[in-house]
Amino acid sequence: MSQAGAIGVFDSGVGGLTILREIVSLLPNENTIYLGDTARVPYGAKPKSTIIQYTLEDARFLWEQKIKALVVACNTICCLAMSELRQAFDLPIIGIIAPASRAAVELTRNKRIGVIGTEGTINSGVYYQLIKQLDNEIEIFPKACPLLESIVEENLLEGEVAQGIVDMYLSGLIKKQIDTLILGCTHYPLLRQLISECMGPEVTLLDPAAAVARELKQKLIENSLLNDKAEGYRKFFFTGQPQKAEKFIRYLNIKIDHIEQVDLVLPGA
Repeated sequence: MSQAGAIGVFDSGVGGLTILREIVSLLPNENTIYLGDTARVPYGAKPKSTIIQYTLEDARFLWEQKIKALVVACNTICCLAMSELRQAFDLPIIGIIAPASRAAVELTRNKRIGVIGTEGTINSGVYYQLIKQLDNEIEIFPKACPLLESIVEENLLEGEVAQGIVDMYLSGLIKKQIDTLILGCTHYPLLRQLISECMGPEVTLLDPAAAVARELKQKLIENSLLNDKAEGYRKFFFTGQPQKAEKFIRYLNIKIDHIEQVDLVLPGA
């Protein structure tokens, strides 16, 4: 691994682009390679064994690009496949759950935190466990919202249909009197306005992206991998419909140096 090596970022779809945006903002000199497994999205309701298989295939692709660090921009993977990932690849690996949990504990004033995510993320209980380890007095209110990832992938970021789905999932959380809500899926920040309108101004929405970017920077410094050269390149790979993904990249105002569709399944697999 060298300072000039790229940072690999991957997700089941386009949601991880919200993490990439923060990384590029904080570390503009770093080269980045983004992989979105858009042909197999969503991961959230799939069996754990399938999620592990997909995760290793995603990471292997980025490893072959000679990356120097890996950011797992998918809460479901962070909950269900991180140990397998760390065993398979010897490089700095940064997830989402720990940075988000620490930030939520610092933000809450009344010690009542909500967490929304995919079925895989919520059923794993990882957010609950980590937050309780940090502060056992905090009450956590989890809610699985499986359709939200899909409506983002379909670019339904506004309108009555999207607002209705958001309201359906979150109406129960309003009654819990939470003051902090963890957006426990990287797709959800793209629905921030709708979620905010539902929850009201008294609830702080926590997008883990900034905390993840800060942790990545610290890891690069610790491993003497920080790149101080000119502005880095931005490469994007998707397993399906790169044209649709390109709209999200431009919406988030991230430059595109290269975009391509790839097949992650090995021949004969």
